Amino acid sequence: MNYEESRVAFTSLFAHEMSDVKMREFLVSMQLNENTSTESIAAAAEVMRANAIALPIDEVTRERALDIVGTGGDKIGSFNISSTTALLVASCGATVAKHGSRSITSKSGSADMFEALGVRLDLSIEQSARLLEESGFTFMFAQNHHPAMAFIMPVRKSIPEKTIFNILGPLTNPAGVKKSMLGVFDKAFVPKILEALKINGATSAMVVSSEEGMDEISISGVTHAAQLRDGITHEFIIDPQEYGIKKMPLKAIIGGDARENAYILTQIFDESATDAQRDIVLINTAVSLMVDGLARDIQDGLEMAREALSNKRAKKKLKQIIEVSQKL
Repeated sequence: MNYEESRVAFTSLFAHEMSDVKMREFLVSMQLNENTSTESIAAAAEVMRANAIALPIDEVTRERALDIVGTGGDKIGSFNISSTTALLVASCGATVAKHGSRSITSKSGSADMFEALGVRLDLSIEQSARLLEESGFTFMFAQNHHPAMAFIMPVRKSIPEKTIFNILGPLTNPAGVKKSMLGVFDKAFVPKILEALKINGATSAMVVSSEEGMDEISISGVTHAAQLRDGITHEFIIDPQEYGIKKMPLKAIIGGDARENAYILTQIFDESATDAQRDIVLINTAVSLMVDGLARDIQDGLEMAREALSNKRAKKKLKQIIEVSQKL
């Protein structure tokens, strides 16, 4: 389907105009594979975001905000790298509006880990906006912003194959962010997702997928990346070893449940984590800072990230976020 055909079909889906049988037939037809078009991805994401309950922030904040998010589905079992990165990036001065949910394909989703850290998940949407204003960071719990998914999800879960919904979440940030650092489980979707972000109004974005299929920048090998900057897109390879980061096996960044992953995060911020745990967050933070515009390049971003750890800014930022969320 082209963009307009996809937009009409997904509008009908989100308006609950399809029976469960028709909904299932449609979702099966939207299986995620090499034939999934960029136009369908962009249209589906735009309709889903249009049906979301938006975060009530001013336009200046919206233009400044950045999301750091992965599609999940890589089945690697890593700790919550994107969420840890998001907090470190916020401590470097970025405005981070993170969108996420509980675990679907892993032991700990972003919501699970933030809850384990002490960040409140039961905030109203207005309180989430205030958390962003007061701390420079907020977590938007997906189920609070996407009410239509309540009737779509049961049907989606009945389909064993991946559908387009496996990649839509990161493209439908309720804050309407224009800047995204986005990881996907298959490098085939890197250019497609970047183009979809561009179609839907992104001003700066990076989409990454490692050679092992991680929805992060890996330190176990190279990562395939596509960047949107100043209206121009280009694809390239990120090799952390070029920046002095030691190559480590995947098992070195394996996590556990929410409590264990929260512990790994606090160890990173206390500078008592393993080199692998620290380094994978550093490289993802460096690239995120480049996407945000705070860093000139990856090397500059690495220096900023290391400084935020060494001077305890990351630890202080986490404490601030927890305290503000608790008092709202």
